[in-house]
Amino acid sequence: MTFLAHIADKAFNRPLLLTPDKTRVLIDVLAGRIGLSSAELNQFTGSPVVVGEDGMRKMVPLRVTSDGVGIMTLSGSLVNRGAWIGSSSGLISYEGLQFQISAAKNTKEVKSVILDLDCPGGEAVGCFKTAAAIRDLAAVKPVIAVVNSLAASGGYALASGATEIVVEPDGYVGSIGVVMVHTDYSKSLENEGITPTIMFAGAHKVDGNPFEPLGDEVKAEWHAEMMQIYDEFLVTVAAGRGGRTSKEQARATEARIYRGADAVAAGLADRVGSFELVLSDLSRGAGRTTSQVKGKRMSEISGAPVAEQNAGITQTQLNDAVVKGSEAAVKADRERMAGLDVLAGKVGGNAAALQIIATAKQDGSSVEATGLKLINADAFTKAAVLTAIAADDKTAVAAAPAAADATTQVAAVPQTEAGWTAEYEANKAIRGEFLTVGSYIAFKKRDAAQKEAQE
Repeated sequence: MTFLAHIADKAFNRPLLLTPDKTRVLIDVLAGRIGLSSAELNQFTGSPVVVGEDGMRKMVPLRVTSDGVGIMTLSGSLVNRGAWIGSSSGLISYEGLQFQISAAKNTKEVKSVILDLDCPGGEAVGCFKTAAAIRDLAAVKPVIAVVNSLAASGGYALASGATEIVVEPDGYVGSIGVVMVHTDYSKSLENEGITPTIMFAGAHKVDGNPFEPLGDEVKAEWHAEMMQIYDEFLVTVAAGRGGRTSKEQARATEARIYRGADAVAAGLADRVGSFELVLSDLSRGAGRTTSQVKGKRMSEISGAPVAEQNAGITQTQLNDAVVKGSEAAVKADRERMAGLDVLAGKVGGNAAALQIIATAKQDGSSVEATGLKLINADAFTKAAVLTAIAADDKTAVAAAPAAADATTQVAAVPQTEAGWTAEYEANKAIRGEFLTVGSYIAFKKRDAAQKEAQE
């Protein structure tokens, strides 16, 4: 059997989690009008060789950066079997992905994982098992799905298992649906004067063959199978996305495909961003991916210099990733410094407290975070911290002026989705950093999982 015949066997008369465009492409391929090829994404990032704590080098089935970020490239259509079928053929196998996922989970040098997606979907068989494996990996290590062009249908099923889905501004996600294709060549053969004779044993042995029209009974059976797979698809998305995308929300999309910010608004992605900035954040070990939110510069978010925050990114990438806003960045940093000066004025000559504040000015810490450090170090009373923060409304992130007395306690936020939701709604700084409450909850869950793993 030829290579194209193998592809035809995978494409026809079976359920596919594919976009309509990709379905048409496959048909065109088999008609001999185009070939299969696809360039691998970000192929120069990371290496399949890692160095263990003992200094020994070992090979792993994925690329890993020196900072422990594993990169799994999903470029092309998905098939169930095929081991190391790669992007050069236009195909990627679930079998190979599952092996990579297992390796990422069990290799301690891999601290986090990026799923680099340019995938229109593929076979239904094996898809949901692979999505479950991604969910299991995300339970122990941060897994960020970066939609670097496309994560549709089966590709989105896999992305849904990640800790967070980040979509490029011009990336597309969705197509939560199932498609089946039957080809009927009977009239074409008749016009060519060809009459096939089909001999078989067993009434359903040749159901769906291409030499005769599809019968109503077979069509009904195939439709029922397709709807069952569709329901499994919806359940998979809901399981991976948690409260961010429910089964009914996924169904309500009616297999639409959404672009960039529209995907975030529809609840199918958590925020708009880029591969380079997600990689930069994970490489810094921050455990969060908030490099590009609502067009903000990194310096607006953390107060640190842009060049430092985006180390390793070219100037062109940086210019593409941020909006013009230097004046706003300077203003935000001045407000932060002013708030820290208020704290410094309250501590008097306390050397330990002054050192904490000086460090905060250098590393970009917020006034609130610095105040908490002072409390934890017993270098400053809670009442004094609350009074100092409340003195400047623009830097008052978590305290209220009325709460400043000697017995005031800093309220702890319940570490639950409800607590994080309330914190998000009450905190302007958090809302400015995270596009949706779902993305903030995803970050908090990932942060809690990291702390638990470290303990």
